[in-house]
Amino acid sequence: MVAARVFALTAAAMFAFAANSVLCRLALRNTTIDPASFTSLRLISGAAMLWLLTHIGRRTQSDRGASWPSAFALFAYAAAFSFAYVSLSAGTGALLLFGAVQATMIIGGALGGERIGLRQAFGLALAFAGLVILVLPGIASPPLSAAALMLVAGVAWGLYSLRGRGSGDPTAATAGNFLRAVPMTIVLSLFFLASARWNALGAVYASLSGALASALGYAIWYTALRGLSATGAATVQLSVPMIAALGGVALLGETVSLRLVIAAVAILGGIAVVLARPASIYPD
Repeated sequence: MVAARVFALTAAAMFAFAANSVLCRLALRNTTIDPASFTSLRLISGAAMLWLLTHIGRRTQSDRGASWPSAFALFAYAAAFSFAYVSLSAGTGALLLFGAVQATMIIGGALGGERIGLRQAFGLALAFAGLVILVLPGIASPPLSAAALMLVAGVAWGLYSLRGRGSGDPTAATAGNFLRAVPMTIVLSLFFLASARWNALGAVYASLSGALASALGYAIWYTALRGLSATGAATVQLSVPMIAALGGVALLGETVSLRLVIAAVAILGGIAVVLARPASIYPD
C-alpha cells in the first residue's frame, strides 16, 4: 500500500512538472506576456494557493521545513526556466532541464557517499554526449543562451529536490519556500519593468502554472520524496521530457526532430545506466 501511494503521488508530480513546461511555452509563444512577469505571477499564485492550503489545514507553523537557500533555489529555477522557454520548445526544454536535474542529483548522491563505478562513469559520459549533440550548432539546435539558462534551471531544481527530501511537512515547507521566493521575484520584475508586457491569457497560464502545476505539484512531490531514495527520485523524473514533448506536439503543434530523439536516447539512456541497480527505488 505504501509503495502504491508513493507511485501514485510520483506520477501526479511528473505530470505536473510536464504541465509547467507546456503552460510556460504556451504563454511565452502564444501571448505577449514577458518571462519576468510570468515568473512573478507563477510564484505569487503558487504562494497564495499554498497559503490557502496551510490555513485550511489549520497548521500552526506554516513554514516548517522551509529555508532561504531552498527558496532561492526555487526562485533561480523558476526565473531561468521562464527566460529559457522564450526560445525553446516544450520537449527540448524539458530534456535539458531534467538532464541537468539528474546530473545534479547524481553528483549530490556521490558527495553524500554514494559510489560511482565504471558503469556510472560510462552513463554520465553518454548523457553528456547527448547534451552536446543537442546543443551543437546547426539548423535544429536550440539557442545556446536559452539552453544554458535551462541547464541552470535544472541545477537549481536538482538542489531544491535534494533539500526537499529532509522536509518533515511537505506542504508547509513548500508554502514557506514559495513565500520566501516572492520578494525575490518582485525584485526581478522591477528590474525588467521597462520591458514588462501583460496579457490576460498569459496571466491565466502563469496562474495555472503557479497554483496548480507548481504549488500543488511541488507539495505532492515533496510528499512523494519522503518515500523515495535519492536514486529513485532521480530515476522517476526521466519520464518528464517525454510527457512534455507529447504535450508540446498535442497542444502547441511542435515537431519532434531527429536530433531531439537521438539526444533523448543518449541523455536518458546514459542516466538510466547510471541509475540502474538491483536495489529498489524505495528507501530501506
